[in-house]
Amino acid sequence: MANKSIGKFIVSISLCAAIPALAIPYAVSAQNVKTSSQKLAEITKHLKAVKTMKANFVQTNRLGQRVNGTMVMRRPGKVRFEYKNDQSLLIVADGNSLNMIDYEVNQVQRWPIKNSPLSALLDSNRDLTKFGKIIPTKNENVISVEVRDPKRPEYGVITMFFNRQASAPAGLNLAGWVALDSKNNRTTVQLNNVKFNTAVSDSAFKWRDPRRRGGPRGRR
Repeated sequence: MANKSIGKFIVSISLCAAIPALAIPYAVSAQNVKTSSQKLAEITKHLKAVKTMKANFVQTNRLGQRVNGTMVMRRPGKVRFEYKNDQSLLIVADGNSLNMIDYEVNQVQRWPIKNSPLSALLDSNRDLTKFGKIIPTKNENVISVEVRDPKRPEYGVITMFFNRQASAPAGLNLAGWVALDSKNNRTTVQLNNVKFNTAVSDSAFKWRDPRRRGGPRGRR
C-alpha cells in the first residue's frame, strides 16, 4: 500500500531524495560563468538531443516514503514507470495521456500529458524560454530549472536538475526532479544508471486494461 500511495502522488501529478540539497539558492555573483539564458539554451539543446532514456529511479514523497523502480522514456510523450516489488501499479504515458493503472482494484485514471509537470520533459515543443526559470545552485556543474505555466497553475511545477557530463547529450545528464502539484503535494525522483538514445520499442508503452475481461494476464 505504501508503494501505491506514492504512485498516486505521481499522477496527482507529482513525480519526483537528496536532490533538493543541490538547489539551495545563493547570491548570484558577477563571476558566474554562464547566464540564465545560456543555461536555458543548454537545457533546451539537451532535451532536443534526447530521443530515448532508460534509468533506475528512487521516488520519495513528502512523508519520506521511498520506492524504487525503472523508467523508460521516448520523446515525444511516452514514459513508463514500473515499481519494484509492486506488480499491481503501473504508470504509462502513451503519447496522448498519462495513465495510472491499478490492477489491485481494476481501475485506470487518466490525464492529458500537457496537464502534468512531466510535460516539460516529454513535450518536444515545450518552450523553456517561456516557461522555464533557472534556479541558482551552489555548484556550477549542476543546473536547475523550474518549469511552470503561470496561466495554468493547476498544471503544477517541476524543477529538473542536470549534472554536467561530457559524454551525455549536449553535455548534460538528468539527475532527477522535484514536482509540486496544485494541491502542494511534493514528490522527488532521483535517477541513476541513466542511458540515453538506446532502442526503445513501442511495446514498452503498452499495458493491459484491467477493466476489460478476457485480456492477457500481466501488466503488459
